Amino acid sequence: MSRSRARATAALALLLATGATACTAVEEKPARHTAAPPPFDYRQTGQLKLPLDAYASTVAETHAIEDAQDVLMRRCMNHLGMRWKALPRVTARDTAPPNLGRYGAGEAEALRYGYHQPPDPPSVVRRNRAWDEREALPATVQRAAYGPSGKSGCLKTAQHQLVGDTAPPDYHAYNQLTGTALETSRRAPEVRDAQRRWHTCLAKAGFDYPDPYAVAVSDRWKTAEPTPAERATARADVACQRSTKVMTVWAAAETRIQRRLIQQHTDRLHEAKARKDRWLTAAHHVLNSEDHTPRPQPVSGQ
Repeated sequence: MSRSRARATAALALLLATGATACTAVEEKPARHTAAPPPFDYRQTGQLKLPLDAYASTVAETHAIEDAQDVLMRRCMNHLGMRWKALPRVTARDTAPPNLGRYGAGEAEALRYGYHQPPDPPSVVRRNRAWDEREALPATVQRAAYGPSGKSGCLKTAQHQLVGDTAPPDYHAYNQLTGTALETSRRAPEVRDAQRRWHTCLAKAGFDYPDPYAVAVSDRWKTAEPTPAERATARADVACQRSTKVMTVWAAAETRIQRRLIQQHTDRLHEAKARKDRWLTAAHHVLNSEDHTPRPQPVSGQ
């Protein structure tokens, strides 16, 4: 993450609910190569929905808050006589769904990319490039935007305009509980039985891994691009996932566990959600106002 992006994220104190995606098969992006496959379309990915998702922030929600803050930062910077280029918006089709790869590689991704992370979609590439461009801004612009500490300047002004003195969302409870639910569900008897069936199925195909998560994060796949062995393993993995229904069994077990945890921590989770919703409501208000503000029209003739 670039320093500019880190500053913005730190100032917002929006701790992305990493627990939901902590089990993504591969974190690092494969090296670029000339025959890169087309960007992955997340619309073709089946979405896993879990009860605790209601208390996290999706990628789209986090982008909305970043975008709203950026609108307010641009106004502040313009007032200081400085130009501020807004971040490009990320389209809905380019936003990864929550829980992608939570139990191992998903079918659509594995069949197309093995255990490598799909390439960033176009609007994500544009947004990341814009973040990187902010690193090259003159020092005077950086100070005006972020202040000497990286948490003041127009960034602090924009945050206060957005939500006043409202504290940033607190995702500690979610992160803690979703991690507990994942590990508890992994040890559930029905999940262990399904994993054993999956292991037996994969062994018959000539591959030896204890569970779908283990095969997805194997060090063997840390290559520039998917190897033939990786693709063969991924195809067998997907076939065994289908025949043993291991992902369905695992999701059902974790759903049950998460519901119990929500009942045990209702007050804390609801308080955190209320704070998150206030930030999100404020962000949508700013973005809706911005989207409906008439743009100056060029003067013709003369």
